[in-house]
Amino acid sequence: MPVVNRIADYADEMKTWRRHLHQIPELALDLPKTAAFVAERLREFGVDELHEGIATSGMVAIINGQGNDAGDGPTIGLRADMDALPIPEETGVDYVSGHAGNMHACGHDGHTTMLLGAAKYLAETRNFKGRVALIFQPAEEAIGGARIMVEEGIMERFNIGEVYALHNAPGLPVGAFATTPGPLMAAVDTFHINIQGVGGHGAMPHETRDPVMAACGMAQAIQTIVSRNHYALDDLVVSVTQIHTGTVDNVIPDTAYINGTVRTFDPRVQEMVMRRMKEIVAGQAASYGVEAELDYEVGYPATINDASKTGFAASVAGEVAGPENVEAEAGREMGAEDFSYMLQARPGAYLFLGQGDSAGLHHPKYDFNDEIAPIGASFFARLVERAQPAVNASNDG
Repeated sequence: MPVVNRIADYADEMKTWRRHLHQIPELALDLPKTAAFVAERLREFGVDELHEGIATSGMVAIINGQGNDAGDGPTIGLRADMDALPIPEETGVDYVSGHAGNMHACGHDGHTTMLLGAAKYLAETRNFKGRVALIFQPAEEAIGGARIMVEEGIMERFNIGEVYALHNAPGLPVGAFATTPGPLMAAVDTFHINIQGVGGHGAMPHETRDPVMAACGMAQAIQTIVSRNHYALDDLVVSVTQIHTGTVDNVIPDTAYINGTVRTFDPRVQEMVMRRMKEIVAGQAASYGVEAELDYEVGYPATINDASKTGFAASVAGEVAGPENVEAEAGREMGAEDFSYMLQARPGAYLFLGQGDSAGLHHPKYDFNDEIAPIGASFFARLVERAQPAVNASNDG
């Protein structure tokens, strides 16, 4: 089953929505222009309920299916993230960001557009039973808007039984889908190490307690956690990504700062990393005669797909894109995603949708491929119709 014919008719309109959203990128929870635009479209489509102000600027729109006056049948949640990134844009497109220093470098403008396309179709056709809850979420890139929406009770409030989401994938062929049952993306933690030494003249190091050497020692020792402290077949990444210290060539500074990221799937591996990092920081500080403080921030948990829901979602993707264009056992990766919080609360699946050759995610030259918006919208729409088929349902789009 290809792209839904009716949604294909929206292609130019969806492109207009997406490019408007691209020009108004907003960050974290504070998305007033984005949220207002989405809410205006949803009201135009005639959704049955629109609940705004969730997680500050998030919203949930409800569309009732056939015979659903009293909430008959289950509620399926479909989620799109809306926030942008603090990256200056270098695409050169004529719809470039109008908010200097911010851009949609991860395609959330496209994700929002795909869910809006599905919303318009589902509100118009109602070719399903039960209900669909359209979740428009802020702050995926920071803070964890999905966590906040879950904590504010959207799953219980709207009786959501299962949840699904899509993310565009540069490098994957246009319109192809990829996912995997079980663990799909890693948990992400961040560590900060502040080192306090005693600075002095670079020509008289014996009078100092050098934080630069301590930072180098800590960074090297931290990297041995992967190579010497864990089983090689357990996925783990520990990366030191920043070391900041000093200002001039002939002065040993007083302080140094180390920052980095940890990616895991297994909580036991995560606990081991936390333990070893504390031991390394304390031990290295003692050996170099400095003081050091570790701040270890536990971030988004691993994104874990429900096996049966993933199989179902992959079959729907196959109807839209053709089975030959769906990789249902694609394996896992070390990126992270706050949709993990929604998958902890309810079973569901997260899938990648190929957007072809383009700049990578979070790159200043990235731009969402408008060609895939009707494909993603069709996936969302067909998923609802397949999961909750109406009596005498038509599938010709």
